[in-house]
Amino acid sequence: MSDKHTQHKALIAPLRAAMYDFSEAGVRKALAEVTSSDAAFHLCHPFGDSTGSDAFFDCAYKNLLDAWPDLERRDYIVMAGPDDGGADWVGCGGYYTGTFIGPWLDIPPTGHQATMRFHEFYRFVDGKVVEFQALWDIPEVMIQAKAWPMSPSLGLEWHVPGPATQDGFVPGPYDEAKGTKTCQHIIEMLEFLKRHPSQGGPEVMEMERFWHPRMNWYGPSGIGTGRGYAGFRNWHQIPFLNGMPDRGQYVDDIIYHFFGDGEYAAVTGWPNMIQTVTGDGWMGIVPSGKMITMRSLDFWRLENGKIRENWVLVDLLDAYRQLGVDVFARLREFNKARNIGRIDVPDGMH
Repeated sequence: MSDKHTQHKALIAPLRAAMYDFSEAGVRKALAEVTSSDAAFHLCHPFGDSTGSDAFFDCAYKNLLDAWPDLERRDYIVMAGPDDGGADWVGCGGYYTGTFIGPWLDIPPTGHQATMRFHEFYRFVDGKVVEFQALWDIPEVMIQAKAWPMSPSLGLEWHVPGPATQDGFVPGPYDEAKGTKTCQHIIEMLEFLKRHPSQGGPEVMEMERFWHPRMNWYGPSGIGTGRGYAGFRNWHQIPFLNGMPDRGQYVDDIIYHFFGDGEYAAVTGWPNMIQTVTGDGWMGIVPSGKMITMRSLDFWRLENGKIRENWVLVDLLDAYRQLGVDVFARLREFNKARNIGRIDVPDGMH
């Protein structure tokens, strides 16, 4: 019999398959079969929390499927493992895609194919998913619709790729020693990152010790991608620290769930960051002096003992909400002169 982490990845497979050829009946059935009746679902703003698979489907997928009727899920990372508390997780990274023909969350349809990244984490107990934590990159959809109502990204906005090595579906059997080693590399790296700026300049992070010089940091839409140390520092870390210099000082008030599988590691938490927006402000928002929580769900891939790729999603819309900025209200204002009705695209065959 295979180990439980390999089994958990197998238990998720029918749900992933149902979402590849997405239908309401098929996905409802697959969700019900893999989850407990009282499973807790935590999804990014504006969706929030729900209990049970049917309520989650109604909250998360029903309107998306109406707007993208040929909805399709594509995973490029599927990994699993235990966190340091003994909880068992499966982490999936990929994107949803479909033809955007109807408005969704007041985002105007484009009539073209759209994509939306996801990082989704499933906690298993006795063969059933009892908790789900996930971020969807909704700002990515706004940007594709030319409807992003906030400050432009500093990094590159593009269709973020899967692993360069095309090995994100980590096979079994689960290698505990390797998974633990990969995970520990990430945890140690993050401890060094937090040394700057309170303990010195950029050198105290020892970037070259942990990161490959050709690293890619795939940030969320609204921040964008940075390549190499310079891209990571200039397009993400420096603006982040300028706006929230007290990041990493409240670790006792949050819970992380780190786990590793082969050359991959992941973290989820709800939330897993606390900091105060001061200094120069952040992403075009004036400094408010307000402390906020953040959800950042990440995957890392090691290559020859160093991080070559890092996929990062942050619930930016919830961060804006805490700072008193209603992104969806701004979206409606920016696009009130656009036709946001349903688009009838000729099938090209008749």
